Amino acid sequence: MRKFISYLCLAVIPIIGLSCISNKKVIYYQNLEGNKAISDGELISYELPEYRLQFNDIIDIQIQTVEDILEKGFSSKIQSENNNAIFGQIAQSGGDVYYMTGYTVDKSGFIRMPLLGEFKVNDLTLDEVRILVEEKIGAYVTSEIFVRVKLGGIRFSSLGEFRRPGKYVVLQDRLTIFEAIAQAGDLTAVAKRNEILLVRQYPEGTRLHRINLNDRQIVQTPFYFIQPNDQIYAEPMRARQIGAGDSSAQSVALIISSITAVALILSIILR
Repeated sequence: MRKFISYLCLAVIPIIGLSCISNKKVIYYQNLEGNKAISDGELISYELPEYRLQFNDIIDIQIQTVEDILEKGFSSKIQSENNNAIFGQIAQSGGDVYYMTGYTVDKSGFIRMPLLGEFKVNDLTLDEVRILVEEKIGAYVTSEIFVRVKLGGIRFSSLGEFRRPGKYVVLQDRLTIFEAIAQAGDLTAVAKRNEILLVRQYPEGTRLHRINLNDRQIVQTPFYFIQPNDQIYAEPMRARQIGAGDSSAQSVALIISSITAVALILSIILR
């Protein structure tokens, strides 16, 4: 009996080794070997490409005349009074606040606005849409107008080894991938941070990209900033695949409890 338990303990030692996760696999923003090191405090330049609208994007368009601005100020009181209550109720329920009030780009790349009708915005920048709306509304309004066009938030999905996987809407103009991960509660200990799969939508279709969150060089890549409708998938490490715990302590506790259970069963059988 004692020999069996000894052999069993020797057999599970390699499993404990496999279940332990080193810090190098968990720490973000590392200077990885073979890459040019980026020192702390060093200014990192990057290019932020201007986003072009695609299918399923939601944009918020506000139009004010000079009279509206003089009477109600630069921020439209009409919008705030009518929509603040709606926004609050939808936000509290976890919904998309601009779904009811914004304009969704359909599969053909068009939006539909009162008076202006349908017009194509697919593959246009927000500034180009603003100019287009100003031209169209100019046919109906003789006074000066002010048009503001903004994205109705950044929508993204987190799947796999996240603490809070799901679909999120962040009301910002830009969002880094680390901010998106923080929004989803961070990655679990067993997530493959060096092989994150980013599914990104382009005007011509969808592309899959592999990115390494451990590498500090990610700041200089096009994937540092999240785009609307991005999907972030985190695969599990081998530790999860073999059924170990999320940490070495959990793994050891799991193995010890398994050995204890087997020993108890054998002691009862061999009596």
